[in-house]
Amino acid sequence: MPKIRFPEGFLWGAATAAYQIEGAVEEDGRGPSIWDTFSHTPGAVINGDTGDHACDHYHRWEKDLDLLSDLGVGSYRFSVAWPRIVPTGSGAINAKGLDFYDRLVDALVDRQIQPMVTLYHWDLPQGLQDVGGWVNRDTTDRFVDYVRAVHDRLGDRVPYWLTLNEPYCSAIVGHLEGRHAPGIRDEAKAVTAIHHLLLAHGKAVQALRADGVTGKVGITCNLTSPHPASENAADLDAAARLDLHENRMFLDPLFRGSYPDDAAAHYKGVTDFPFVQDGDLETISEPLDFFGINYYERHLVTTDPADPVRGWTRVPDPKPTTVGIGVHPEGLREVLERVSADYTDLPLFVTETGICLHDYVDPEGQVKDDERVEFFDSHIRAAHQAIQNGVNLAGFFPWSLMDNYEWAWGYAYRFGMYYVDYATQERIPKRSAQWFSKITRANGID
Repeated sequence: MPKIRFPEGFLWGAATAAYQIEGAVEEDGRGPSIWDTFSHTPGAVINGDTGDHACDHYHRWEKDLDLLSDLGVGSYRFSVAWPRIVPTGSGAINAKGLDFYDRLVDALVDRQIQPMVTLYHWDLPQGLQDVGGWVNRDTTDRFVDYVRAVHDRLGDRVPYWLTLNEPYCSAIVGHLEGRHAPGIRDEAKAVTAIHHLLLAHGKAVQALRADGVTGKVGITCNLTSPHPASENAADLDAAARLDLHENRMFLDPLFRGSYPDDAAAHYKGVTDFPFVQDGDLETISEPLDFFGINYYERHLVTTDPADPVRGWTRVPDPKPTTVGIGVHPEGLREVLERVSADYTDLPLFVTETGICLHDYVDPEGQVKDDERVEFFDSHIRAAHQAIQNGVNLAGFFPWSLMDNYEWAWGYAYRFGMYYVDYATQERIPKRSAQWFSKITRANGID
């Protein structure tokens, strides 16, 4: 028996996203997404990389599902590409797109691997962006149309549905920082996008329930654990501001049916929330069946006198990883315990956590990613500690099943448990895959 054992029925899984692995961007009726447009914009992505081919999962999906069986996971979290289903974002449904995911779900069920379907993982159809995207309230209704089409085809076999992945990244990284598609830098539009993304989530939950969904319905948010760099009032205020920006602007509407009390003052001069209509927050806070948490960052926060509006600076980590953030498994426990204590007693899932490394195949043909093994080991232990402290944690999904197209980082960075040789599309199990397969089968860690 493992020394650290998880509850019976704990769901071990692995995660991917459509644009990051599928490729085949012009096949079988798929329309362009905002990431097709953004990745082909000069200077937007490292080395000018695009998702045109990615991991060629669209053609190699059966063998990729065999990797899941090798890992011994009980669930696979993947996303459906909206532009495969509704190529322009509205109008006719593309049957060939649904056929692909129909085959995928059937094959997962045959392998006794439970599908966890993310309905939106950032690949908005370009046709909708052309008329405003997430800044346009009408996009929320087009999302519902798409969700209903997917549920109508797959709903009898999908036990877990996630409406959105990381609305923070879609709204803030895509509309304020401009580092992700659609590449906008406008804070008023970013806050508007937050609201419309959350509203689309709430409307989708209502639609799924109205259509008789039998699976559980949730959403995944990427959350951070911010800490003041000191106990002085300015640093405490800076940490509260960052917490509003990264966490509470999403958690409060979802679970309390309101925006945080300090939101109006924080965004004064940017927006007075004219996009919030009667009934919106009741829709956004529709009861859920579970809640997904993606965790990557714990911050030390100090005040920034040079930026009185935002008012914070993240203190650089003394031991940053390749992407500039530190490794802090205690932050995962803090996030899980905070959500459990302050917001909901729903089952929680760690739907993503992972580390980027410059992996390579050594002369013996092996990929020895010992740092990733150490990372997952420490984070799984932190998750177990959260369970011991009373958190209703129901599953753990590392990011990612395999190396893939990492958004604005292109193919330069690797997060996978399987190494992908992009030239040959060969998949090679890393040491982390071999290690994780022992965890899933033992339901714990020695």
